[in-house]
Amino acid sequence: MATPPSQVPLPRTPMPFANGIAQSIAQWYEHELGWATANWATAEGLPAQGPVQLLTGLRFDVLELPSDAGFAVLRRLSGLTGPVALLGRRMRLLVAAGSAEELPGLLDWLEWGGVALDLRAIGAGGRMAAPTPPGWTSSQGAAMWLRPPEPRHEVEPMLPAFAGLGCCAETPDLVRLVGTAATECHRARLLHSNFADANAQPLAFS
Repeated sequence: MATPPSQVPLPRTPMPFANGIAQSIAQWYEHELGWATANWATAEGLPAQGPVQLLTGLRFDVLELPSDAGFAVLRRLSGLTGPVALLGRRMRLLVAAGSAEELPGLLDWLEWGGVALDLRAIGAGGRMAAPTPPGWTSSQGAAMWLRPPEPRHEVEPMLPAFAGLGCCAETPDLVRLVGTAATECHRARLLHSNFADANAQPLAFS
């Protein structure tokens, strides 16, 4: 007996596989921004598991710090330009390629050398998880853009860069950024430490 036309289910649009989404994301970054990606195809040409990765050290480096310190940096440096990404409780600020190599020397020059800071730079040979492109539906827990890059626009002129020390009337953007980031990372660490100590203290009863 034939099924009445009203009960015939409509054809379903095939759901995209996770690997297909990863490939689409990788293609967006490569075609719209000209950024190199990795981790979405194997050597055999088959889709790989895991999120798309952006290769650092080519078009940009990354300054990574706790998100609470990062938001404080953005508030203090209102004129800071360049894309900003968020992944969980970590913020990633895109800076000029080559900046990662300058970070240890800058921290020493700014008298932060030897201080435990939750601040690191990702440069040549590194990777960062690709945030979901702006306007796309983001899955829970995925990296996201707080300040996305503009498609078909060069990102390099917007990135904080190092211009040397002691030779310019104005502090270079990268120096100002690193100094502010170090201060806010240290402040956040102290706040967390004080909060943990306060919670660990036994209650006193009279």
